[in-house]
Amino acid sequence: MKFSIEDRLRGKVFVGVGVVNNVKNNEYPSELLAIINEAIKEVRSRYSLDKLKDDPVIRHYRDFYWHELGIDPTKQRPAQEALLRRVLRGEDLPRINPMVDIGNVASIKYLVPIGLYDIDSFGGKDLVIRYARNGEVFNPIGSPKRSLSDNQIILSTIDGLILHVYPYRDSETTKIRNETRNVLIVIAGVPGIENERLLESAQFIIDLAIKYLGGSASMKPVVVKDEKDIQLR
Repeated sequence: MKFSIEDRLRGKVFVGVGVVNNVKNNEYPSELLAIINEAIKEVRSRYSLDKLKDDPVIRHYRDFYWHELGIDPTKQRPAQEALLRRVLRGEDLPRINPMVDIGNVASIKYLVPIGLYDIDSFGGKDLVIRYARNGEVFNPIGSPKRSLSDNQIILSTIDGLILHVYPYRDSETTKIRNETRNVLIVIAGVPGIENERLLESAQFIIDLAIKYLGGSASMKPVVVKDEKDIQLR
């Protein structure tokens, strides 16, 4: 699979990408629950609600929302910040399914927005990060279909199936389900975020999926800033 970034967006966005195959996502290992609870305990000891906005990683994503997306991040918070704020208010992480929950743990641990996609749902086709076309239709998780404008950044297959609106909203069509076996990991980077943070968070997800969900991986995570071939099996 070729994963590329449209010329106009190179330098503005980049991603960490990983793949994990053959996961068993229909049972919830008790050991994984312990990992999730430990991660929640860790971030609650490290961060506070009143100072979270000043964290340099959170600040880079907030700046991207303001300056690149035209979104007020105090009204629509970056996905990872919204998750972490929920935890810091004393709430639990949402329980969706084991693979998604691993992604959420990584998101609050590394402070990055993480997208997980069922590879079989888009046939492993080539992917591109690009600007949307006016009127292009997106089917977000948990919301009605919507038309996009040409200032929105998306990840799509080469033939137009949209996986997400960058870097915060995933598609119902390609989401991770209980029956999902093969998972594409995409971690959204913005200027100021170091490659190592993206790679480490992707590897964290892969390691947990291998250890607790019986998955396998044939490649190390990579950072895509222009174009790369991704090994799906």
